[in-house]
Amino acid sequence: EWNTKMMDKVAVKLAASDVQNQNANVDEYSFGGRRGEADSVIFKQMALDNVISEMARNNHLNNEIYIHDLSAYAVGMHNCLSIPFDDLLANGFNTRQTDVRPANSINTAFQLVAVIFQLQSLMQFGGVSATHLDWTMVPYVRKSFVKHFIDGMNYCYDTAWHMENNAELLNPETISIDINGCNFYRENKKAYNYAMDMTERELKQAVEGMYHNLNTLQSRSGNQLPFTSINYGTCTLPEGRMVTKALLEGSIKGVGKFHKTPIFPCGIFQCMKGVNRSPGDPNYDLFRLALESTARRIYPNYANVDWSNAAGYDINDPRTYFSTMGCRTANLGDINAEPGTNPQMKDGRGNICPVTIIMPTLAMQVRTGYDALAYPHKAREEEVVESFIKLLDKKINEAKEMLLERFEHICSQSPESAKFMYENHTMLGYHPEEGIRSALKHGTLVIGQLGLAETLQILIGCDHTTEKGMKLAKRIEQLFKDRCAEFKKEYHLNFGVYYTPAENLCYTAMKKFKAKYGEIPNVSDHEYFTNSMHVPVWHEISVFDKIDIESQLTGYSSAGCITYVEVPSGVKNNIDALETIVNYAMDKDIPYFALNIPLDNCNDCGYQDEIGEKCPQCGSTNISRLRRVTGYLTGNYKTAFNRGKQYETEERVQHIH
Repeated sequence: EWNTKMMDKVAVKLAASDVQNQNANVDEYSFGGRRGEADSVIFKQMALDNVISEMARNNHLNNEIYIHDLSAYAVGMHNCLSIPFDDLLANGFNTRQTDVRPANSINTAFQLVAVIFQLQSLMQFGGVSATHLDWTMVPYVRKSFVKHFIDGMNYCYDTAWHMENNAELLNPETISIDINGCNFYRENKKAYNYAMDMTERELKQAVEGMYHNLNTLQSRSGNQLPFTSINYGTCTLPEGRMVTKALLEGSIKGVGKFHKTPIFPCGIFQCMKGVNRSPGDPNYDLFRLALESTARRIYPNYANVDWSNAAGYDINDPRTYFSTMGCRTANLGDINAEPGTNPQMKDGRGNICPVTIIMPTLAMQVRTGYDALAYPHKAREEEVVESFIKLLDKKINEAKEMLLERFEHICSQSPESAKFMYENHTMLGYHPEEGIRSALKHGTLVIGQLGLAETLQILIGCDHTTEKGMKLAKRIEQLFKDRCAEFKKEYHLNFGVYYTPAENLCYTAMKKFKAKYGEIPNVSDHEYFTNSMHVPVWHEISVFDKIDIESQLTGYSSAGCITYVEVPSGVKNNIDALETIVNYAMDKDIPYFALNIPLDNCNDCGYQDEIGEKCPQCGSTNISRLRRVTGYLTGNYKTAFNRGKQYETEERVQHIH
């Protein structure tokens, strides 16, 4: 009977007769997608029946604590990683078939970034990121410059070697040095200008190649692009500024014959006081270029290097600057930082495994113990709240146990299971004699949450856009924060509070909730739950009010969160307004900020803007409508998103009020 049920489920997936679009980046109609979905049916059931504890199984099936990527649980994969590109590009790396030499030009370096992204994505089930790509690429801009300079002047090798080992080659003040009585810059200005021109051309082509590679080279059985993110914007060296400028111009240009918006990598501009946020800052011009790219391409998003929770970074080490992945995952202080290593090191660390507490379910379990949804007495409401807090505390502790279970299962795997990762030390701190736990302990174990707004409605009849709702919201978030801090200290592992993206979960959790509790006004009268602690998307509210509300809660998160606002497409003509909004978010201590701007594309003529039913240029109705799914973008939301996310997208109101 069990086999029959399983085979029926597998048959449905193989035939693509019930496509759910659980991941907007996966084509479930493709051969690879159908096979992957069929595999997931088996793997999920294997995990539920043979790997996880009864407590974990019950929480997952009862819509109380969701186990993310259950299909990857049984095989023991981890979630995501920030890749140490500095080391891999400088030293080379091994693959299953061969070894790869260190990069010796900017073109090769960018090609290898795409290759490494793809190789590492096969070792895990989540995203991959570069934490400071502008700094990473500085040596390779210099190497290319030297090669072009040699071509331009056909000078001796010894002189070229001397140049390559001098800092800031592109700075005339540095290059104007006397070597054997010859002033290089003054005597070889034509060669210098030639080298600059050729280096800029090579860099432009290298960036264009990376964008095309990351939007075309699929992995994971051919049905999914790697979830890639790149952070940049703080390097003030001339080479780093060139890289940031090229990345932004490549984003604005787009990819393909119609210059479409690149879905990957997710661009993240790192805002930093004194570096790029104000007129007079050395990279302020790049901040303005980033805003122009956001207005036209939705990317980049914005990371706040000066976020209060990220204090302690080393100004001289960009690997410690606050960075994030497109979805929102972040790594803060490492309780297991190795001697001599800054705890804020980001490279080689990631989220090991997440779970999410579905808070509306818990709130309804408490409420159903009472008479009605409307309470005539304040004392009764207080009693309900206290009962909820007690239940939530219990579930946070169970979530911790579920994470420890999965962590131990992941640690039990052989390093041969992820040979590229462990052989090349892409995950920080791996010591073969200690086993893979030596690396995994530097990552994070995160407790996420879903549906704060609906939970508050169930408990007290209002959400956190009100003073009363915000007071209870802060109490709930403080409980998450306190418990994770306690777990981190007790187990010496990096437990953290995660404001879950819930791309698929927002819909599947709501379906289960409705099946049990029916349709409740302001709670389950939509097709989805509100993500984490966000203001519900249908609220009529201004940009600044939304930032004000969510900024009161972002500080409780230590493992990733995002705040975004909806603005009209016409904002591309008002970059000053975008600058005001982004700076306002940064000043309000928002760690990770994004703007949602409607972007439609005519598939027949390539016209891009906010489009009604027909293309204003050619009259076609063959329109792709690009929208943000969670922290990252995907294709046409009407075909790529699951049903819940489609409804959510259509109910989003613009925060211009």
